[in-house]
Formats: sequence, C-alpha cells, structure tokens
Amino acid sequence: MKPPPFGYRAPRTLDEAVTALADADGGKVLAGGQSLVPLLNMRLAAPAELIDVNHVAELDTLEADGAGVRVGALARHARVERSATAARVQPLLRRALRHVAHPVIRNRGTVVGSLAHADPAAELPAVLALLGGHVEAVSVRGRRVVAARDLFVGPLETALADDELAVAAFFPAAPPRTGTAFAEIARRHGDFALAGVAATVTVDGDGQAEAVRAAFLGVAEVPLVLDLTEAAASGRLAEHVRERIDPESDIHASADYRRHLAGVLAQRALAKATADALAREAP
Repeated sequence: MKPPPFGYRAPRTLDEAVTALADADGGKVLAGGQSLVPLLNMRLAAPAELIDVNHVAELDTLEADGAGVRVGALARHARVERSATAARVQPLLRRALRHVAHPVIRNRGTVVGSLAHADPAAELPAVLALLGGHVEAVSVRGRRVVAARDLFVGPLETALADDELAVAAFFPAAPPRTGTAFAEIARRHGDFALAGVAATVTVDGDGQAEAVRAAFLGVAEVPLVLDLTEAAASGRLAEHVRERIDPESDIHASADYRRHLAGVLAQRALAKATADALAREAP
C-alpha cells in the first residue's frame, strides 16, 4: 500500500521545526521514520503534514558525562550502540539496543523516535522507565522536561502534546556498585519481544544485593517497573513477577505464556545484573 497524501516541510532550525509543527493541522515529525513510514504505508496514520527534522543539525547530538547520557532527536540507534563513552556511562543502553530490530533498522531509526512512538513491546521505553530518565520537549510555548514515569500513558501514546517536538532523551548514569542486564524472547531475533526485562542490581560492600529493580516490556500497556528487592531475597522472584503482571493474549502468545516468560527472564536478567555489579566492583 501507499500512504495517503500529505504536506511536507523540511525546516533547517529548531525554531522553524516547532513553528511548522504548531502550524500543522495534525502534523507528524519524521526523524528516522522506521515506525512512522510503515504506519503511513498501511494507512494506520494519515497526518496532514510531515515535519522532516533531518536537516536540523542541533538535534544530531550524543553527549555522555558523569551524570548520564543525553541523546539528541537525530542520534541513530547504531550511533548510540557504538559509542564506547555512552556504554561506559550507562551500559544498559548498549545492551538493550542490540535487541532493537536489525542493523539496517538501527542505522536509520532514532532513540528518541522509539521513545516517542511508545510501543509497549519496544526496548528503549522500558530502559528509560527503569533508569528514571526523561525526555526534553520543545514547542512554541517553551521547553519542558517530561519524566519517564509520566511520559508513557498507553500503547503508542505519550504525554507529549501535538505541537511538542521531543528533542532529546536523558538516561542517568549507572550508580556505583550497580550492574545491568537485558533479556528478551522473540519469535525471531529482531522481532518485537513476546516479553522482555531490563534489570539493575546494586550490591553492598559485602557483595550482597541491596537494591533490585526491573522493567518489563511486552506484558503491559506501558513499561512496567517493579522493585524486586524483597522478592529476590525471599527466593520467590519468578512467582512474585507472575503475580504482579497481567499480560494479554494475541496471535503471537497467550497471556499465560507471557507471564511464564516474564518470570524466567527476570531470573536470568537479575542473575546477569548481579554478576555485572560484582565484576564492576572487582579490582
């Protein structure tokens, strides 16, 4: 299929971009297009105008320091995945990005675009939610920061207003003595996950887990973040996870199977995150 007719604008500056978005009646932002273009072709989306921000150079940024990793709206998945500095500051980013679709998709798709698309089976929304990151949004009305806990409000739905452009995402740095891990199950590598888990484990000076958290994808309408510290200590981790989630059945997997996967993946991810935390502490 082919997309319905639409207007097209290609602003060169951020001011031009947000003005165009404000003026557009039902406009959509085009950055990587790896989610938007298929929706257009299947006529599941029919925006009056596309605002192509690929010429807005100030959005093509990737910065990492002791506070965290700030990813501009035009930073491709592959660029962030290959960044040694970003991986050192927040290793979970690279670990999750390696599960995003296929290399050809990651070469074009953007991190911020994936967050704005808000697919509940996508990897990066879960990572942002787990880490307590945020998205920066700009409109003609000004700039604001939207915390991950407030950003995702439903499947393919965010708290961003129609005239707001997501210009960057911030992923906080990994704290001391903290390890990370990511695990998912898909029918084929690169497909959307049937279920997935992003995990962080912080160990104390004796190497014992003192904080255990995980975010689940593919099992709820938005990324589901759970504090699993007590469950991990009690030895009821998988059972606790299965009791706390309520996935739906679809043509790919039943709710019971997704619930089972979530418990198994949580155990795997937390074991790897614990080992990672201990390795980071080793001299």
